[in-house]
Amino acid sequence: MHAADHFVRDGMKLGLGTGSTAIWAARRVAARLSEGSLRDIRAVVTSLQTELEARSIGIPVFTLNDAALESSLDLVIDGADEVDPVGNMIKGGGGALLMEKIIAYSSRTLVIIVDDTKLSRRLCERFAIPVEVVADAVAPVSRTLREMGGDVSLRMAVRKAGPVVTDLGNLLLDVTFRESFEPRKMEEELKLIPGVLEDGLFTKKAPQLVVGHPDGRIEILDF
Repeated sequence: MHAADHFVRDGMKLGLGTGSTAIWAARRVAARLSEGSLRDIRAVVTSLQTELEARSIGIPVFTLNDAALESSLDLVIDGADEVDPVGNMIKGGGGALLMEKIIAYSSRTLVIIVDDTKLSRRLCERFAIPVEVVADAVAPVSRTLREMGGDVSLRMAVRKAGPVVTDLGNLLLDVTFRESFEPRKMEEELKLIPGVLEDGLFTKKAPQLVVGHPDGRIEILDF
């Protein structure tokens, strides 16, 4: 809720991410709209989950193709799965990494909300990199990722038989690199693999990081 109060202003074109962090931010934005302390918000969402939530609580939802947005956003609020000391991130644990990256990289300001357990000395220390692939390319992409030194697994669904299918109809590979790597270079190399639509490395948009600590303290870090 701190981010929705601190960063969101009247008239903003606002991106809302996926997962519990974004849902709480959306609810606070909706509350401010309802009470009149915030006006004229146009939201773009990264997943069906967030869209259903936003519409149910009265937040107007658009797409980046709508002329009113001029293909850009003022602010995006989202979470992250892992953040390194210079602000590189892994995102996509909720399976919406492709839209999360499109929206994040289309924004003027990217606000990422995490607790202090998401901070790591290097990426892949605690969390695998999600890679969204077309279904017919799972085997060759997996082979290439292993040749690059990655441990690869197809993400499986929990309450249905078979793999997780993204909102866009693709599959997810989770890859962990045990050795250190240069995140920006790796982001580009993964995207060059035929069959890969997007990867969960976010290195090209410096975030404003809102970190929650166990004692209730909130820290804002700029990169």
